Amino acid sequence: MAQDEKVASTDGADEQMLGSNGVEDKLAERRDEVKFIKGDHQNGDAKIDIGTVNGGKPAFTGMSKEELMKYANDPFWVRLRWIFFVGFWAIWVGMLVGAILIIIGAPKCAAPQPLPWYKSGPHAKFASVETCKAQDVQMAKKIVAAGAIYELPAALTYEVRKPEVEELIKHVVSIYQGSNTRVILDITPNYAARESQLVRDAIASPEKRSAIVYQSGATSKPNNWLKVGGNHSAWEKLDDGYVLSQFQEGFYDLKMNSTIVRNEFEGVLKHLVGLGVRGFRLKNTKFFMLSDGLQDEVNSAVPKDFSLGANDYGFYDHQQTTFQSGLGDVLYDYLAVVKNASEEAFLSVAEDMIQPQVYRLSKVPQAYGVDLPVYGDFVKVLSKPKPEKSLQKDLENTLFQAGNGSWLQWNFGDVYVDTPQDPSALAMFLSLLPGVPVVAVDAVEYQNVTEETYKQITSLRKSASYMHGELRHFQSEPLVAFSRIKSGNPGYFVIFNPTDSPQIGNFTAHKNLPEKMTVSYFSQNYNTNIKESDKVAHSAKVNLTELKVAPHSSIILTYVPVKSE
Repeated sequence: MAQDEKVASTDGADEQMLGSNGVEDKLAERRDEVKFIKGDHQNGDAKIDIGTVNGGKPAFTGMSKEELMKYANDPFWVRLRWIFFVGFWAIWVGMLVGAILIIIGAPKCAAPQPLPWYKSGPHAKFASVETCKAQDVQMAKKIVAAGAIYELPAALTYEVRKPEVEELIKHVVSIYQGSNTRVILDITPNYAARESQLVRDAIASPEKRSAIVYQSGATSKPNNWLKVGGNHSAWEKLDDGYVLSQFQEGFYDLKMNSTIVRNEFEGVLKHLVGLGVRGFRLKNTKFFMLSDGLQDEVNSAVPKDFSLGANDYGFYDHQQTTFQSGLGDVLYDYLAVVKNASEEAFLSVAEDMIQPQVYRLSKVPQAYGVDLPVYGDFVKVLSKPKPEKSLQKDLENTLFQAGNGSWLQWNFGDVYVDTPQDPSALAMFLSLLPGVPVVAVDAVEYQNVTEETYKQITSLRKSASYMHGELRHFQSEPLVAFSRIKSGNPGYFVIFNPTDSPQIGNFTAHKNLPEKMTVSYFSQNYNTNIKESDKVAHSAKVNLTELKVAPHSSIILTYVPVKSE
């Protein structure tokens, strides 16, 4: 049936609504023919055919194959296709090359740097440079020593430029050439002999007298200061006055913050570095600075011995002669000299700082003026037959007072000779704490610990979890335990049992600890004092809730931390 054109043309109202221009007019011009074609009579089906009438344009159906083939070999279209083809692959290759360059040029995550040699340790402690011998190299090798410590006699501190002293130092350095062990010297710089050039110049010239503590024109001793550890005056008569001599007879105290002494000692350090020495531990650092007022010492508020009297050194608190403010800055000046002389060299102390806050820098209170501080009596407490206080709390307090993050020296020479603890257990436990072991070759920690144990310790200290890992403490009295863990690396769980009987620790109550761990190492006598059923084996799996730690022993376990939800 065809649509009636007259009806559409006479419908003026519709034309006014659609408008007379634009898209509306085009839509109005379209005329379609609709035909209904009968289909199946039974089902009543019908077909609808829609066609165009009155010149309506047919729908676009695309080009036929014959029409397309006309352009297949047309030069213009051939050239255009090639341009698109080459352009596509050029852009694709460019993106690929760009991606590769970005990957290559992108900043890489820095790999964890190994510890400086003086922090990696351990260090072997020998006697004087005068007793050094070739066999020392093998003794240092037993503990896989990174450094060998020798003491330079105090009388030679400011005489290192003399040929005979130079030869002595060169001999020590030469025997360690070709090994992985570097030479470290213990030096006493805060006093010098009366015959030394430094003291003679100070006595002869008023301009250089600030190097020593000299009271000119004094008719009596300036104060009540006593010889260190002695019971008679620290002042010696010299010409028309008195000079301070707190230590050996004939040796005068030096002001380590004096410009004259500083220049002289800096020259000593540079000269020793030039001879091959790579580390220095300073002795008597608490005496480096003195009170300018030279006031009398007062009685100690907490006397160590009530039998001491006014003529005894231990009777006083020594606030005028020790731990003066600014000590950390003075030490840092000498540290800078050493670092400038050699990047791998270090400067530290040889004795307990006792008051660590004095050794900190005035402008950077979190930092020390030395590389490897020494603090606390934890080694002694750990090796006692019956500790008088909680080992775990003492350890945490020691590290807190020294400053969390400090790299301490652990002096194995402090272990009691008659300690009931297995020396290898102490060595393992202490060596995995933040710090460096200092092992005296005449101490039980050297003589009663095997080379194999020290090799195991060294391998653990080279791991990322130890060098850069976090230290976590775990409480389970009477056991002492801690872990070393770095993200992406297996952690180490270290347990020490100081008692006479096997102990079970309920460590699984702590988060991030798995129920089972793998045995890595254990102390030499671990399996000798424990029942057969409680013995352990390397690489064996153990359950923390059931593990019985052998008496006077240490065990080191490896684990993967449990992710907290």
